[in-house]
Amino acid sequence: MSTFTQTPQAAQARLVGDIGGTNARFAIVDERDRLSHVRVLHCADFAGPEDALRSYVELEAIALPAVAAFGIANPVTGDEVAMTNHRWRFSVEHLRQRVGLDRLLLVNDFTALALSLPLLAQDERHAVGGGTPVAGQAIGLIGPGTGLGVSGLLPAADGYLPLQGEGGHVTLAARDAREARIIEWMWRHHDHVSAERVLSGPGLVMLHDAVRDLADAPPCELGSADITARALARACPYCVEALDLFCALLGTVAGDLALTLGARGGVYLGGGILPRLGSFFAQSRFRSRFEDKGRFSSYLARIPTFVIDAPYAALRGAAAALKCPVRVGYDTTKQAQ
Repeated sequence: MSTFTQTPQAAQARLVGDIGGTNARFAIVDERDRLSHVRVLHCADFAGPEDALRSYVELEAIALPAVAAFGIANPVTGDEVAMTNHRWRFSVEHLRQRVGLDRLLLVNDFTALALSLPLLAQDERHAVGGGTPVAGQAIGLIGPGTGLGVSGLLPAADGYLPLQGEGGHVTLAARDAREARIIEWMWRHHDHVSAERVLSGPGLVMLHDAVRDLADAPPCELGSADITARALARACPYCVEALDLFCALLGTVAGDLALTLGARGGVYLGGGILPRLGSFFAQSRFRSRFEDKGRFSSYLARIPTFVIDAPYAALRGAAAALKCPVRVGYDTTKQAQ
């Protein structure tokens, strides 16, 4: 199979991607960092990223640039990638060669999203709760979707350094007896109950199942979208409790992140779930649980939390990763002949 056609015009731009467990988003970024040709593809429709890219090129009727950067929902520790929440497995270098790129940078998707945070306009985020960001201080980032992404930015002399971790897989702790029963229920199904195990789309389904089972209610198989819809409509008490627990537990984990990083620059909330919750999230126990840290409650009360409203922020962050002054992710380039 041939490599992609490239043109001088395309070579002046960059290809960016945001690959999650459910969707892959691709776009072209021009020399002024403006996005165009944005398209969302379902990962399940393709055998791998190469097939998805070929479909993207065909659908958009474009020639690809010579340089690309993708954020991906997975640890990026080397050339070989096996996605945690999807079946795709591939070599970064092999993908670069097959596509015909001069350079391909792969970074964790939340590392890319973190790099976009300084670029967000005021209307691309909204606050949940009080607090005021302190300039030049650490910034936290967390977001539930197909999985749970965690990252952040640490202040440096000339800007920020992005974190490249897997904080979504820390062990989830209970704050009260009800949550302890929920987590104990989940131990029956998983040896390790991580934050991601609960704070994700599949996690919301597990929360709903646990709430029903502990209430001796008959099973009811619902997907995360249906649980959310019923909770927002107040049509099912089990769905309402599941979503309420989801928001409360997210507040606990986000507060832990803020304390760990000293994130006085704020904690940002990304992922695909929260923007759909609207006033339910704003009125949930998220913020009270974020601040509920005993002697450090007043410390956390001064830290703002923001929901990211920009749908393609991670694509802008992927472009920023190409210019990052420190090494991030896995970078492969065409060798000079």
